[in-house]
Amino acid sequence: MNFDEIVAEENQYLMSTYGRFPVVLESGQGCTLTDIQNKKYLDLTSGIGVNSLGHNHPEIIKTIESQAKKCLHVSNLYYTQPMIEVAKFLVEKGNMKKVFFANSGAEANEGMIKVARKYSFDKYGKNRNKILTLKQSFHGRTMATLTATGQDKFHNYFYPFMDGFDYIKANDIGDLYDHLDDSVCGIMMELVQGESGVIPLDYDYVSKVACLCKEKDILLMVDEVQTGIGRCGTLFVYEQYDIQPDLVSLAKGLGSGIPVGAFMASEKCKDVLSKGDHGTTFGGNPLSCAVAKTVLSIVSDPSFLQDVKKKGEYFMEQIQKIDSKIIKEVRGKGLMIGIVVDENQRMSLINQLLKDGLLVLSAGKDVIRLLPPLIITYEQINEAVEKMKGVFL
Repeated sequence: MNFDEIVAEENQYLMSTYGRFPVVLESGQGCTLTDIQNKKYLDLTSGIGVNSLGHNHPEIIKTIESQAKKCLHVSNLYYTQPMIEVAKFLVEKGNMKKVFFANSGAEANEGMIKVARKYSFDKYGKNRNKILTLKQSFHGRTMATLTATGQDKFHNYFYPFMDGFDYIKANDIGDLYDHLDDSVCGIMMELVQGESGVIPLDYDYVSKVACLCKEKDILLMVDEVQTGIGRCGTLFVYEQYDIQPDLVSLAKGLGSGIPVGAFMASEKCKDVLSKGDHGTTFGGNPLSCAVAKTVLSIVSDPSFLQDVKKKGEYFMEQIQKIDSKIIKEVRGKGLMIGIVVDENQRMSLINQLLKDGLLVLSAGKDVIRLLPPLIITYEQINEAVEKMKGVFL
């Protein structure tokens, strides 16, 4: 089918929930994607942070082929080795105690919410159930995680929402105290707010929140769906804030293209959930866990992570060197980068970059977001910057 035929069939058979760009992608290799007209694009999106090892990574393909010949799914009524192996890997690398596997970031965050509420129910009774989240946060599209998301634009149409959530200003410890009462059981936050514009939280603020949680026995819940698995230059971004969360959610880059989510629990709440308290049909799927183990074995290597950090710093430095009045600010951590531009120009800039063979993302009102595969080379970074020069000047 040609482009027009594909669009016509999409309009006929699929719900119109996505604003798509006029491109039909067909294949990929490394950091390059190719469309049905054989035009190549340098991918700075990695499927919104999913394809951590790029496209067609040989170790990922090998793992998929090997596990597919064994079994794809057997249900959680039985033990499987890949699930246990990747759980052990995560626990040891994250200095945590136990893992629950899900299918997505939203599911992982739902699981954290349930643990926080049950922890407080078991210890303090049913009235200690409120979870504080940050304004401008994003935690998912299910009803609970949508309620947790501190952005009004995502809330429209879906009322009424769940009780038990309240929102505080990021980097404002006074506002946290203003919202803190005896009903709070958890504080959930992204340490780099991705969807709202790639905004890293202040180190001192996060430290104070962590101390407050420890003092008042409130669970510290860190959403690492976008920031985790090496994206920010460490396996988990909370390592850069010198904190030890009680709960951590993961997804996106964990499967490098295969759907998988998870949340990790600390000593304090490792046994909060018991048999029958929570579950999911596909969670811990042998295929997804086998791939996750391969991803972790590559990404967790210290030299790989150091390389991500250096490439991120280099990328931001090169963008900052562009002599442009369009670029107002460049910020981020590792290979999670935000370029602040005029909000009225942003979409035209993104569309021009697309025409020039560069795939980028948006975030917030005025940010062009870059989430390239972690394997991007310096040559490809230079190529991307050259394309940006032609558009941003």
